[in-house]
Amino acid sequence: MPRLVHLNGPPGIGKSTLAARLADRHPGTLALDVDALHRFVGGWQDPVSDTWAAVWPLARAMAVAHLDGGRDVVLPQYFADAEEIAGFEALARGRGADFREVVLLDDRHAAIERFQRRAAGSDDPWVRHQHRLVQERGGAAELAAMHDALVAVTLRRPDAVVVPSRAGAVEETYALLVAVL
Repeated sequence: MPRLVHLNGPPGIGKSTLAARLADRHPGTLALDVDALHRFVGGWQDPVSDTWAAVWPLARAMAVAHLDGGRDVVLPQYFADAEEIAGFEALARGRGADFREVVLLDDRHAAIERFQRRAAGSDDPWVRHQHRLVQERGGAAELAAMHDALVAVTLRRPDAVVVPSRAGAVEETYALLVAVL
């Protein structure tokens, strides 16, 4: 049975890195990194352009096509809204697929530091763009609120499994992820 694995976690925690690793080590698995899809939509760097409205239907269509083909999908995406998570769960179940929800967590302070460090050392335009948006919304205070909202939604999702994610411990975190899957 195919499965959709939702890797949730605060920004910069390693969701995309782990999704790519999981896909690399499990041929046929789609690492559906929604952040990467933005680059295919013109205007994504324009602060007044909302490319999310264009990207979400693409992400859903890609997930459906892959699940319908009998293959796994890994969705590395921060969601702090139970309805958004439930929407992808319904999408998976509606295709006859299993849904697994994994939340990568570090303590709040460490998660904030990881986001800031990633942005400071990156030439990636998307990472720089997201860093700028977070700074405009309050920087560390915004990241703390996002972390707290994620913890709150995780507590309301009884099937969500928390996997500790420490800075620099990619292989250790990957091993924990594989163990819970």
